[in-house]
Amino acid sequence: MYLDKRTYVKYWEHNGDDNYDVKVTKKGEPTNIQPKKVKYIIEEAGYWRKANQIHKWFVENVQKGVDNCGDYYVSREDLYTLLKLCQTVKDDNSLAETLLPAASGFFFGGTEYDEWYFNDIDTTITILVEALEDTNADYYYSSSW
Repeated sequence: MYLDKRTYVKYWEHNGDDNYDVKVTKKGEPTNIQPKKVKYIIEEAGYWRKANQIHKWFVENVQKGVDNCGDYYVSREDLYTLLKLCQTVKDDNSLAETLLPAASGFFFGGTEYDEWYFNDIDTTITILVEALEDTNADYYYSSSW
């Protein structure tokens, strides 16, 4: 499960000094990648493993119920909504089953509301706080089972 951060860096000659300076090397050596043709820098903003409650939330709220391992745009509002849910569950663990219920399924991990569940909540809070601090990027969720 991944949250990718995509920052638009396309070089536009008419923008003058407002361009990003993109330099691409591999092990310090130049590559065949042409910096003026780079449109986006994609970074891993978040990674989860078997955080089924988080995956379920993305499928229901971002992917419109379709669980097909695709890349889905996640709005800032969605990031904020999930953050608030996670913070509420962290503050009152008794709300976990109601607000962010676990999901069962192949490769989904446990469905108990235990240490693993709440560690995933903490991880999600950390990921989302950092993502929401960056207003110059777009975010996409994907998963692979």
